[in-house]
Amino acid sequence: MTRIDFELDRDYVELNQLLKLTGLCDSGGQGKQIVASGAVYVDGQQELRKTCKIHAGQIVRLEDVEIRVVSA
Repeated sequence: MTRIDFELDRDYVELNQLLKLTGLCDSGGQGKQIVASGAVYVDGQQELRKTCKIHAGQIVRLEDVEIRVVSA
């Protein structure tokens, strides 16, 4: 499994934007499609809300990639 530490420099980041900012997709729109497909998990639970607010301390998983969101 690949792990990515994402430093959050604000209160939250929207899930589709997180996928874009970490390089897992090319655009926010593509991020929305990935979330809608049911492939994204937040803290172990499937997440279907495309603009779900992700805060520091949460873990996002897409296939074999784990994104740990940490405070900047």
